[in-house]
Amino acid sequence: MSVQISSKVSPEAKKDILELKARIARFKNGEIEEDKFKLYRLTRGVYGQRQAGVQMIRIKLPYGKVTPQQLVKIADVSDKFATGNLHLTTRQDIQLHFVKMEESPALWAELEEESVTLREACGNTVRNVTASPDAGVNPKEPFDITPYVHSLAYYFLRNPICQDMGRKFKIAFTSDDSDSAFTYFHDIGFIPKLKYEDNKVIKGFKVVVGGGLGAQAMTAQTAYEFLEDHQIIPFTESLIRVFDRYGERANRNKARMKFLLKKIGLEKLLELAEAERKAVKHQRVEINSDQSDLLIPEEKNIPETHIEDWEAFEAWKNTNVFQQKQSGYNGIWVRVPLGDIKSDIARKLAALVQGYAANDIRVTVNQGLLIKYVRPEYLPYFYQQLNALGLAKPGFNSTHDITSCPGSDTCNLAVTNSTGLTTALEDMLQAEFKDLINEANIKIKISGCMNACGQHMAANIGFHGSSIKNKALVIPAMQVVIGGGVSPDGNGFIAEKVIKIPSKRIPEALATLLREYEKEANEGEYFNDFYYRLGKMHFYHLLKPLAEIETLDQADYMDWGKTENFVPEIGVGECASVMLDVIGTIIEESQERLDWTVEGLEQKAFADAIYNSYSSFVIAAKALLLSEDVKCNTQIGILESFEEHFSTQEVFQFEGGFKAHVLEMNQQEPSEAFANSYFAQAADFLQKVRDFRQAQLVAQGGQDKEVISDFYKA
Repeated sequence: MSVQISSKVSPEAKKDILELKARIARFKNGEIEEDKFKLYRLTRGVYGQRQAGVQMIRIKLPYGKVTPQQLVKIADVSDKFATGNLHLTTRQDIQLHFVKMEESPALWAELEEESVTLREACGNTVRNVTASPDAGVNPKEPFDITPYVHSLAYYFLRNPICQDMGRKFKIAFTSDDSDSAFTYFHDIGFIPKLKYEDNKVIKGFKVVVGGGLGAQAMTAQTAYEFLEDHQIIPFTESLIRVFDRYGERANRNKARMKFLLKKIGLEKLLELAEAERKAVKHQRVEINSDQSDLLIPEEKNIPETHIEDWEAFEAWKNTNVFQQKQSGYNGIWVRVPLGDIKSDIARKLAALVQGYAANDIRVTVNQGLLIKYVRPEYLPYFYQQLNALGLAKPGFNSTHDITSCPGSDTCNLAVTNSTGLTTALEDMLQAEFKDLINEANIKIKISGCMNACGQHMAANIGFHGSSIKNKALVIPAMQVVIGGGVSPDGNGFIAEKVIKIPSKRIPEALATLLREYEKEANEGEYFNDFYYRLGKMHFYHLLKPLAEIETLDQADYMDWGKTENFVPEIGVGECASVMLDVIGTIIEESQERLDWTVEGLEQKAFADAIYNSYSSFVIAAKALLLSEDVKCNTQIGILESFEEHFSTQEVFQFEGGFKAHVLEMNQQEPSEAFANSYFAQAADFLQKVRDFRQAQLVAQGGQDKEVISDFYKA
């Protein structure tokens, strides 16, 4: 498919789009191995889905910000290339499904007309930087974090230090101590703080590191109680460099930052980060906290409004509207069932916002939306219009507002259906627990598998997809987890696994838990305190009758929304794969990094050039180690192993050793002179590696060697 690229598209984005188009053509022609291509396309937001021949496209929206014009553009491309549906995610992205791979460059080109990117939405990169959606309007915030999130997110976009890490890297900013952004389960989390010295107010952040969800969830540890605002980008860059060098690469189950932290400890991690500080691009990055492109329409008369049910209006207003810190304005939370919005609805919503609110819509971490700067007199009109769009459901962020990933509807890794269960649970809550529409401290989250895209381990009551065997049959099931989430005072909890229950019995299980809370909780007792007071085994025995499989009927063998017996269909997914490679291909990857170095030198981006030269060193060394069947699972391990196995070769002798020679890059400031010198050394080393490998091939009869490497790809 031809790609028309508008003059409005930036040169960097144009290059990305044309490169994606060329890579797809090479893949289709059999010139690129499938797993190599997968690694590439994931970093361009193109993600395989359960159905063969189509892709999920993940649109990266830093801190969830989307303008009305951008929302319209996304709706338009969804109609043209996808299904006409926009799926809001827990990482404040928007996903489109059932896109043909060969059409993804054209889709991306159209999005970039409104400065919307796919770059690094997936893959082993810095993923979308998330933030509290109410940043800038939250009455309790010390200051607006938006400029800081924006600056950090775009600083690391296309940054060479995070293009090929061992695993993904997630960062979050919360607007206040309530931790509505869940910083406690992120690789790095930032909580805004103010310090007062010599009659001056100093802005900064509490910094936490090493949190994560998934099968082995961990709570982040405090790195700094207060880090001045101009240091958050240099610190983040230093920490990512450490993760890139010391993080696991062979075993995907141990390749996240949380495992590196657990392995070496916080003190050592921060020591290594400090050692990188001299080499980072900037020693301090001042961020203009006043920068803003916010537009608020002038006050105008609203069309005549007729509210037929004022009681429903008040219920909506009570749960979905709040007063901003800016006098005379309100924020409106929009509850979006399953996080799905049809394109025609999205366009109408964009028109409403453009006419009567700020040009800054935020996707929320619970798959909803925030509309800002709405005048109080406009509220009845907004309710009427949102109600007509099916978006005026009350109970935003309440027990009734369940978070859920798409599950087996589209995901390769999902075990069970999560969307059908979500709808069933919301219906049950509406019928049997109406009062919980006002309960903000019991959150329910669902994932189709243990990988936590639905953030089930951060729920007071969570569920993740599983299965139970009963002789020759398999029953769709959910693992029940309890006790996660953020307490009213901002403390983060990781849920505990309690019991596995057939999926069709989950509504009854949830009702049982809620009735037990109503019956046994002390007055005003927070749900998690209630859970931990009674203990895990109390709830295990409470739910155990629902886990008995002897009393199942035929419907229990069918997943939600299905009419046939459940059959597990778990694909390999995009997260892990086995890659067959050849040494020559790895050497060419080293050359590619040197090509990027040349671009950096031409653009006077010396820190970027130095890091690409470093990557070239590491990849070239890895090639020769694999030729000798030496395991390579971290970059620092590659440097040490190369020194151990090749230092006896005269051609590879370096003063001070190979490791010290390569790591000179973190001992020097990123000057032009050092960037050029280091590039020359990397190029010389690569040529020596080529010559050495050629001699090996001659000795082996000219047959290049295949190596099998396990790498985490997403």
